[in-house]
Amino acid sequence: MTNAAQAVAGAKAGRREWIGLGVLALPTLLIALDIGVLFLALPQLSDDLGTSGTEQLWITDIYGFMLAGFLITMGNLGDRIGRRKLLLIGAAAFGAASLLAAYASSPGMLIAARALLGIAGATLNPSTLALISNMFRDDRERGIAISLWATCQFGGSAVGPLVGGLMLDHFWWGSVFLLGVPVMVVLLVAGPLLLPEYRTGRASGPLDLISVGLSLLAILPVIYGVKELAAGGAHSSTPLALLSLAVGLGAGAVFLRRQRTLASPLVDLRLFGRPAFSFALAGMAVASGAFAGTSFLTSQYIVTVAELSPTAAGLWQAPTGGGIAAGVLLAPLFLRWVKPLTAMVGGLCVSFLALLGLTQVGDDGSVLGVVVCIALVAFGVGPLFALGTGLVVGAVPVEKAGSAASLSESSNVLGSTLGLAFLGTLGAAFYRDEMAGQVPASLPAPLAEAAQETVAGGTAAARELSGGTAQDLVTASHDAFTSSLHTVSWVASAAVAAVAVAVAFKLREKDPAERPGTPEPAEPARTEATAAAPAAERTEV
Repeated sequence: MTNAAQAVAGAKAGRREWIGLGVLALPTLLIALDIGVLFLALPQLSDDLGTSGTEQLWITDIYGFMLAGFLITMGNLGDRIGRRKLLLIGAAAFGAASLLAAYASSPGMLIAARALLGIAGATLNPSTLALISNMFRDDRERGIAISLWATCQFGGSAVGPLVGGLMLDHFWWGSVFLLGVPVMVVLLVAGPLLLPEYRTGRASGPLDLISVGLSLLAILPVIYGVKELAAGGAHSSTPLALLSLAVGLGAGAVFLRRQRTLASPLVDLRLFGRPAFSFALAGMAVASGAFAGTSFLTSQYIVTVAELSPTAAGLWQAPTGGGIAAGVLLAPLFLRWVKPLTAMVGGLCVSFLALLGLTQVGDDGSVLGVVVCIALVAFGVGPLFALGTGLVVGAVPVEKAGSAASLSESSNVLGSTLGLAFLGTLGAAFYRDEMAGQVPASLPAPLAEAAQETVAGGTAAARELSGGTAQDLVTASHDAFTSSLHTVSWVASAAVAAVAVAVAFKLREKDPAERPGTPEPAEPARTEATAAAPAAERTEV
């Protein structure tokens, strides 16, 4: 079923659209939840399948690799073949891959299933976000819809550990993957009834497979490289990581050059000429990187420095997910009193002040101040993610919504990955510097090296000592890690401040598309209903 009227800019959404939004929120919630439950299931599945350390890394990382690599391609493909059609194909594939993962009998089988889940997941978020832009043409309603959609995305990350823990207490590890099956069945049944189909009305030609290959060759090696740098530090993996980065950046340059020469590119680079589009994307990427890198260190602080049990640590980390969900959900309400730009900049100011607070807390080993500060950081970036996503999608012609949605998702994924790599590596370097000369000479070389690399290694090494020497090593490692957290928080606060300034000044400029004399898109887009209608009766966009 297609609601052609919703193609009219400014048209109000009806009951069907709001119910359809609930259907679109289901896969978004599931994908976020699926990521969180895997980490809890990893020890059980590793024991059952006999996975090696390398296989564990591939099980956790392959999903993100495939998701990031295929986002741009799937967003463009949805614009071509139909966003609802791609969403339903992806839902069926995600459900099948979930079954394959749940009943995997070997590490290789599970890795393959996770790869398929990543490819299928790349069809879901861009399709859902693009369909929201089609269904909600009124700016205010679209902002509310995107905020609700984003709340499910971040809320899933918050409740994932709780749901996963309950399921693992009563069922085997594969049960966490079965969560996706009933959700996808609901989407496959309700989607054709409630969601409109939408595709471009232009003859766009075949999908450029060379561009697809170049996009994968640009994104995947870069993600691999930054992950290896973050994990390896000065280890032997560094040359391979640098080579991967070089390959990815080179392929990215060739990809961009090719897009300028194609009549129907995979990524329309002209979109980046719109300030609302380009600066919102860049701002979300930098903010997500600052948040991801800092929250990674605060999570380690809660587990190691505060020395909490896994259950207690999980509960203390819940406010972080709740904070970003609240910031995203409340963003539309702020618009009753302030402009979107003010809401985004104001939220970033809250994050900036909270990051400054992180530079001062934690010296006494108390977890409360750290948790409050990182929850406020999460709350502050929420309006940028919610309203910035709306700016990205709303700043482009409706026929480009799928591509814009995929670029929005890609900026968050790449921003988080780069932020984790850079800030994680920076924190590790400062930890090693602080621990220089703090490790007792009596420790065996492997334990001494571990103590100098991570705070967990320092705690483990202290168990091999006794008396005051052991306590001195624990205190030194905790102090070193707290100092590295303070340093990373200073850097992250500077990044967030830069984003706030850039957003405040650049998004205040008039978008070229809104200036008098700017031509409208050359040809209207179409829905299934308008595609079949006579030309004179089609709804203009």
